[in-house]
Amino acid sequence: MTLREQLQEREEATLSPLACRSSQSRGRARPEEECAVRTPFQRDTDRIVYSKAFRRLKHKTQVFLQPEGDHYRTRMTHTLEVSRIARTMARALFLNEDLTEAIALGHDLGHTPFGHAGERLLNEVMPGGFAHYKQSLRVVERLEKGGEGLNLTWEVRNGIVCHTKGTPAATLEGQLVRLADHIAYINHDIEDAMRGGVIYPMDIPLEVSRVLGFTHSERIDALVTDAVQASRGQKAVCQSPQVGEAMQALKEFMFASVYTNPMAKGEEGKAQDMLRRLFEHFCGYPDELPPDFQAIRAEEGEERAVCDYIAGMTDPFAVETFKQLFLPKGWTVL
Repeated sequence: MTLREQLQEREEATLSPLACRSSQSRGRARPEEECAVRTPFQRDTDRIVYSKAFRRLKHKTQVFLQPEGDHYRTRMTHTLEVSRIARTMARALFLNEDLTEAIALGHDLGHTPFGHAGERLLNEVMPGGFAHYKQSLRVVERLEKGGEGLNLTWEVRNGIVCHTKGTPAATLEGQLVRLADHIAYINHDIEDAMRGGVIYPMDIPLEVSRVLGFTHSERIDALVTDAVQASRGQKAVCQSPQVGEAMQALKEFMFASVYTNPMAKGEEGKAQDMLRRLFEHFCGYPDELPPDFQAIRAEEGEERAVCDYIAGMTDPFAVETFKQLFLPKGWTVL
């Protein structure tokens, strides 16, 4: 018996009857020989972490565009926080931690430069629209490994594409990641907004704090504990009515006070104008796209190739590309 088979026997013996077992996966689009050491979901986690798209997350905006300071979140640190919250809940509910981790680490691979401002711009200019959760699936199915994709299991791909809105994921592990994503971004965005002087502790509605707590750690603990208690034995991940209402009120507060605050988001228009000009330029001069995107251009059209190229850019790379294309260079004497 291989180590993988032993691990799968342990899953069968220790996980909840509601958990997704790796031995019962629907498999991959392209069948592969199983690893002797790792379960299929462990392999998916490794493929995501070693991907180029995952490495680029460290230079992509979470909420604040290229902030000055070392402690503001990036899309990478957001992803890691989602993974930790989701795995904590998965362990408490005896669900599959490996599947949970793979979905969490892959959920934002398709996010654009400059956060949701970039996403809104690409949704506007791309025929048929654009959504980062669909792009995350496209990254793992089409764009990584020179166009081969990562060939992840069905359960991980389903969890990635269902992590934001619409139909819930087919597995409880995928549903956990959706909730963990919300818990993570609301709370770390509060912390970053306070660090930037956009809001202050007394701004948070008192009725919310009385339910969820008055500090970052208290809110995380309250939300995670409630989700575990409410979801235990259930066929769907859920929250208690009181905590769910408090979390919704906190979201509404954040949208009103931070996500639409000119102090925090005042530069987003410039970022969108820059991405718009990049999109128009490469649509007009598609031969300038890197070789990796020429095959997409031939198979799916110029706009699809340009959208994939821009969506994959980091914030600094987008700025540098814009400078090279549109800003005059100083004259030097050779």
